[in-house]
Amino acid sequence: MEKEFKSGFVAIIGRPNVGKSTFVNQILGEKISIISNKPQTTRNRIHGIYTGESEQIIFIDTPGIHKPHHELGSFMNKEALATLKDVDIILYIVSANETFGRGDEFVISELRKVKTPVILAFNKIDLIKDKSALMANVIKFTEAYVFKEVFYISALNGENTDKVLSEISASLEPGPMYYPKEQKSNYPEKFIIAEIIREKVLTLTKEEVPHSVAVFVEEMKTDEDNPNLLNIRAVIYVERTSQKKIIIGSGGQMIKKIGSLARREIVMLLGQKIYLDLWVKVEEDWRNRKAVLKRLGFILEN
Repeated sequence: MEKEFKSGFVAIIGRPNVGKSTFVNQILGEKISIISNKPQTTRNRIHGIYTGESEQIIFIDTPGIHKPHHELGSFMNKEALATLKDVDIILYIVSANETFGRGDEFVISELRKVKTPVILAFNKIDLIKDKSALMANVIKFTEAYVFKEVFYISALNGENTDKVLSEISASLEPGPMYYPKEQKSNYPEKFIIAEIIREKVLTLTKEEVPHSVAVFVEEMKTDEDNPNLLNIRAVIYVERTSQKKIIIGSGGQMIKKIGSLARREIVMLLGQKIYLDLWVKVEEDWRNRKAVLKRLGFILEN
């Protein structure tokens, strides 16, 4: 007798830089979410779609919940918290090597407002050397909230991520297949390409350029003279002229490196040759300007 097909939506929440995007990418076996060692990397609710033999799980990788310092930060928090009431399961990921703090208290205070079951996953377990300190931390979390299950994982190397997946699958109700089997994300290619470029900017510029960077793909079209070549034009937005100079680099070396690394990954994503044309523009204080945020793809409430 065939198993009844099940499906559902899972919100992945947590403080910035705990490995939410790494977890999604590990489960899907490919990258759909930007990964950086800097916090507050994910800015939109990215849907990663896992389809097994008898289930489909739509993961919503939310922005890290944090104390906002600008309009974009407020938007990111709203995006993360808005998912909690509309999903079947919440996966709360925390760093195993960070102690329970005010940020966790805030997240748990939001969890208390909904009835959605919550699974807790301590990530980066491979970095733990003092297990007694970890257990003391676990007690603080489990005393603060009653979780459905608790797991110890390494999203980076895949340790125990299959157990989390099994628990989620077992918790789902019968439901339809919302997306085709082969589809891994509900975001268009333009969005994923923009995220790839932004990741390379964050990786290569390190602390020199903070999160005042946005990337917008203005055009994707087949080359008129070569039907096997796709021309992509993207704009990297920054807030200050000094940041523009850093991204371009001396003699244009930095923008060339960004383009080279991004091009390699985009080719793998699309499976065809591309020409990547990158521009850098200054848009002062864009993170606090709602009109600019909307133009760059951030949907804000009125």
